Amino acid sequence: MSSDSFDGEYTGRIMQKFGFVKVRGSSSKGAVRALLGMRRALEEGWTAAFTIDGPKGPRYVAKPGPVSLSRSTGAPMVVFHIAHERAWVLKTWDRCMIPKPFTRAFMRISGPIRVPPNGDLEKYQSELQAALDRVRIFAEENISKAGTAEFPFGSSNQDEH
Repeated sequence: MSSDSFDGEYTGRIMQKFGFVKVRGSSSKGAVRALLGMRRALEEGWTAAFTIDGPKGPRYVAKPGPVSLSRSTGAPMVVFHIAHERAWVLKTWDRCMIPKPFTRAFMRISGPIRVPPNGDLEKYQSELQAALDRVRIFAEENISKAGTAEFPFGSSNQDEH
């Protein structure tokens, strides 16, 4: 899901480059329309992605949209975070980072979180938040090790929960 803002357009284009479908909307504007669009995209076989703390934050706090979508479609949720060793930090609510050239990056990916059709939204919201916290902290604490023998490029970096 990508907001109608300038930032949303930019991130939406990046999402498309990685094979995700871009659905316009956000948790504050057009949320129902966007969730229905994402549901339709998933039913068509696309992979869907959210910026789960957007569009207005607070930073690193997951919104309920992904849990609702997962429960209604059966699609599992996966959380990831990319830490950068050196980046320009924008003066936005989320402190958006633009990696500096040739900087080291470290991506940590959660295991899949499956929400059953009758799953408790609050329980899975907490699980989603815990997964986000876990992958973010791990990536940020280990950024200096990216590309080393401990975490070589292309190594499996999946968080098991």
